[in-house]
Amino acid sequence: MKRYKRASDIKVGVVGYGGAFNMGRAHLQEMQKAGMTPTAVAEIDPTRLAVATQDFRNIETYPSLSAMLKKSKVDLVTIITPHNTHAPLALRALKAGRHVVCEKPMAITTAECDAMIAAAKKSGVVLSTYHNRHWDGPIVAAVQHIRSGMIGDVVRVEAHWGSRNKPGDWWRTSKSISGGILYDWGVHLLEYALQIIQSDIVEVGGYAKTGYWAPQTKWKKDANEDEAFASVRFRDGQWLTLLISALDSNPRRGFLEITGTEGSYVLDWTFNEFFRQNGGDTKIQRFRNPAGEGWRFYQNISDHLTKGAKLVITPEWARRPIHILELAGRSARKGAALPAKYK
Repeated sequence: MKRYKRASDIKVGVVGYGGAFNMGRAHLQEMQKAGMTPTAVAEIDPTRLAVATQDFRNIETYPSLSAMLKKSKVDLVTIITPHNTHAPLALRALKAGRHVVCEKPMAITTAECDAMIAAAKKSGVVLSTYHNRHWDGPIVAAVQHIRSGMIGDVVRVEAHWGSRNKPGDWWRTSKSISGGILYDWGVHLLEYALQIIQSDIVEVGGYAKTGYWAPQTKWKKDANEDEAFASVRFRDGQWLTLLISALDSNPRRGFLEITGTEGSYVLDWTFNEFFRQNGGDTKIQRFRNPAGEGWRFYQNISDHLTKGAKLVITPEWARRPIHILELAGRSARKGAALPAKYK
């Protein structure tokens, strides 16, 4: 793999500069803070290209990734497009010898992840996924507390997200485009949970409810599930569950609960809590979470390319939640748990 003398020598670009969340601008700004040089934007909407030229002076603009790869000397490309386009676009960039970062999720299927990993290895370039939430305050604090033995041995992790809410009419609620209801926030929660349970995946089960919201959306036959659930069994005996719902009318505190032999631990945005019950008495400790440090993602990419620092979010790591999500969907359709190929 090519090493760069300085971070500023790394020319970076994004594919996708859509208005939602201003993600294209945010990615380029984060790469710039890590010392890299914003160089190019590819976007099919000419009005958004015009915005890019206002945000970054002298930025190169292209109507497609193909045009960018043909004309630009950009070294690293970040793909910020709908989920089902991640793999096709990444493969083109990787085969052209460019480093690639995909917005999460890495892809929709395990086979797509495999193809991307193989292409990166063949071209000798870096492939990663934008799991900037790996450094969110709640999970950073939780990992520190749990590895110190606060809750004893981890028994299970329960992840959940949702409310009773009609999905919006955009691509994230189309199953063929997004991958399904589990793929958006679910991939974040799985990435958190896999930091807690450090064991091989054995099998994955899945359940899904469909058809309630679909007739009320423009997608109808292609709408996401109303609710989906995944269960993961690990080699060392722990298990993990993930529930993402658009039907849940029961508000619950937190989004991740870890149960151990000596207590339970709940993650929430501002405060995490530890619970331990002895007889009728419950001990509760509350911890204010540190600030998130999502900027570490691109700093790690920069350091990896210039100093040979260990890559934190490897493509193999990013493939694990995708493998779980795909198996959960297949299991829901089959009605039986499925063995894991990747541990």
